Amino acid sequence: MESLPVDLWIKIFRLLDFQNLATAQQVCRKWKSLGSDDNLWFNLFKDRWGEDQAAFYAPVDSKSWKDVFEVQDRCDRVGLGLKIIREGGDYYLIHQGEIQRHLGSRVKRKQANSSSTDLPCDFIGDDFVEGEKCFSILDKILFFIGDLEVASRDSKRTHPM
Repeated sequence: MESLPVDLWIKIFRLLDFQNLATAQQVCRKWKSLGSDDNLWFNLFKDRWGEDQAAFYAPVDSKSWKDVFEVQDRCDRVGLGLKIIREGGDYYLIHQGEIQRHLGSRVKRKQANSSSTDLPCDFIGDDFVEGEKCFSILDKILFFIGDLEVASRDSKRTHPM
């Protein structure tokens, strides 16, 4: 497979949808490089939102079509306003589809005496105090709001209106 020409790789990747292309980029460095091709992401954007939207949202400065696609997809999923979202265990502050700040992650904390006893989940953020990460009350409120938004979104999916 290493001897396949780049053009053939691009044609293969062109057959993938955006989720599978993003997953394929995690396989190896070569696939990450090939899967980051601007034309691939431009075609995905155009197929999903149309040529008019593609012309309107064309990337500027150092942005790529992949970045534009991710922002537009996030706007479709969470809306344009100021939101706190959770993706996996990480929390982000989002405004108009752009990640403004990584708020932190939820991790399980273990007691020092016994490694088998799990304490309630604690938040790990970006601020350090004496070698440990800490949170202000505002950060804790933001995490709580993020949890509420995730819970309400999940309940809307499970209960049709």
